[in-house]
Amino acid sequence: MDLDLAQVRAFVLTAEGRHFGHAAEELSISQQALSKRIARLESTLGRRLLDRGGQGVRLTEAGRRFLEPARQALTAADRAVAAVLEAHRPLRIDVWGHLYAPMRTLAQVTTAEPRLEPGHGRDLPSVIAALSHGDVDAAFGRVHAPLPAGLTHRLVRLEPVDVILGADHPLADAPAIRPEQLRDGVLWAPGALHRLDFLRRFADSFGIRERAEGANLGLDHFLADLAADARRFSLLPADVPLPPRPAIRSIPLIGPTPLYAWSLLWRGDGAHPLLDTLVSAFVTEAERNRWLEYDPVHDWLPENDLSATP
Repeated sequence: MDLDLAQVRAFVLTAEGRHFGHAAEELSISQQALSKRIARLESTLGRRLLDRGGQGVRLTEAGRRFLEPARQALTAADRAVAAVLEAHRPLRIDVWGHLYAPMRTLAQVTTAEPRLEPGHGRDLPSVIAALSHGDVDAAFGRVHAPLPAGLTHRLVRLEPVDVILGADHPLADAPAIRPEQLRDGVLWAPGALHRLDFLRRFADSFGIRERAEGANLGLDHFLADLAADARRFSLLPADVPLPPRPAIRSIPLIGPTPLYAWSLLWRGDGAHPLLDTLVSAFVTEAERNRWLEYDPVHDWLPENDLSATP
């Protein structure tokens, strides 16, 4: 039995909205044409799918059984069309956490294919909104719960984090620093700490009570404000390139070493044909560079990152 997808779409829209007028308007057809499509579908299936009574539109038992598979059929059809029509459109990907330089990793993974059109989200909530509205195809940064239904994420890199501090800080000449040694310092945050999940959880986990917040006006401005107070320190992923600034020290953290979790995030339908290629490129690069190594004895991750570790 071959189904007419136009008829299936007419049924799904009507069943979801329980209103013939709204469904007809969304399809840009008359209510009479909509009714004919659904009637032909019911004739093909040999079952009544909708009851049209004085109480409005109501699904029959057969209609209830048919609705979810019908939705899935339409999604598959839309993906098939997108695979043909969008094959040459770049994959639109947002990044966030800009002070931590997410483009370093993305550039390393995508030196050739797939073709990307990078964007710059403000933060995780704004990126989630862009994904949900279809404005972008994927996103890259640190993901933490809760995530809305319909989004999928994959951990692709665990990057060691260093402590950065001014040359006048009491620990500036140490070869390595333990997180507990920072308890008498002031955690300097590039923005409101309640929105910076990683830094807030680090401070809470290691008993760092004093915290100060500044505006995120870029790395140079952030480091200048950091160096202005000998008690301040902050955290940056170890591979972030720092500008040549003699007043700043970047020192490894040990016992444990904090890890920053980078993830790829996308809509569950994964409609863009290059998305699978991008995910495969991340997997290959992670294996080559041992990006996903995690030792719970020597490393630290926020609790909400642990569920994503291999």
